[in-house]
Amino acid sequence: MIREAINLLVQGINLSESEMAECMREIMEGKATDAQIGAFLVALRIKGETVEEITGAAKVMREKAARISAPEGVVDTCGTGGDMAQTFNISTTAAIVVSACGIPVAKHGNRSVSSRSGSADVLEALGVRIDLPPEKVQECLFETGFGFLFAPLFHPAMKYAVGPRRELGIRTIFN
Repeated sequence: MIREAINLLVQGINLSESEMAECMREIMEGKATDAQIGAFLVALRIKGETVEEITGAAKVMREKAARISAPEGVVDTCGTGGDMAQTFNISTTAAIVVSACGIPVAKHGNRSVSSRSGSADVLEALGVRIDLPPEKVQECLFETGFGFLFAPLFHPAMKYAVGPRRELGIRTIFN
């Protein structure tokens, strides 16, 4: 499907939610080559993502993600990365402030891929252990009101897109 999708995207044709989901499954199951992933991401970026395309991608990403329980009222947040302005990591700063105010925060993040610093880079510099397994992150979330969901551990299927994303160095649907 990804080859057909690339052809549609370069013609400016939108994908349906199900077509996008199928492409994401190919990427996240290691069935797409790095060249196909790169071409797909660039073509989608140039065309511009639709609500249906974002929804299809998000559904598959959620299917493939590790899950944990969370306290009531938890804020689930993730920075977008790739701001191209080389600013500081505001999403991590905001997550820490919100948590300090008593609202539990589940902060998703990774090392920098397309921006100056990723959430993992910031937290690691602050002495936070970023590589906790899901059950320990869940424990932290309930006990301290803050849990860091390190992408390689919570979104292992994303490993297939890391190389192409890093080489492209541009914002993509993954941001």
